[in-house]
Amino acid sequence: MPIREAEPADAKSIAKVHIQTWQTSYAGIIPTEYLASLSYQEREARWVDILEANRPAMSNFVAEAKGEGVVGFAGGGPERDGDQTYRGELYAIYVLQRYQRRGFGRGLASAVVNRLRQDGFCSMLVWVLQDNRPACRFYEVLGGKKVKEKTIEIGGANLVEVAYGWQDITALTAAPKA
Repeated sequence: MPIREAEPADAKSIAKVHIQTWQTSYAGIIPTEYLASLSYQEREARWVDILEANRPAMSNFVAEAKGEGVVGFAGGGPERDGDQTYRGELYAIYVLQRYQRRGFGRGLASAVVNRLRQDGFCSMLVWVLQDNRPACRFYEVLGGKKVKEKTIEIGGANLVEVAYGWQDITALTAAPKA
């Protein structure tokens, strides 16, 4: 499975994956009306901005499947809230449902971790909705430990988000396949 650094030309494909994975992964968690209102054009414009920005410490990767193009993406960089224990962050990782449990997520996570290590980060965390049990299980299999939680609001609903952390991301690269 090819995994490569994302380019501005990937914005439309990433937007498609982003919205479709939100609609399948968060059904029954995030209000249906909110999920139905997600705009491909707005998400594509957001991804163009992200991918064209010159932020050397941030990285984005895409996973491709033969004949399908982009089927997943991930991004990471410095932890955004000033945590002194977990200095790196996996900002997002999404894989189309039909490609989950085939190694794409693991490959994308590894690409982000490798870039974080190159940039001098040795620890990392990721935030995930507590009710997204498949994603929580994915991070647990990769060796993540629940380290904190917070309440966020999406689409008018208050949701609990938990952070999984790795104090040593080299352990993540040696984790069993999820």
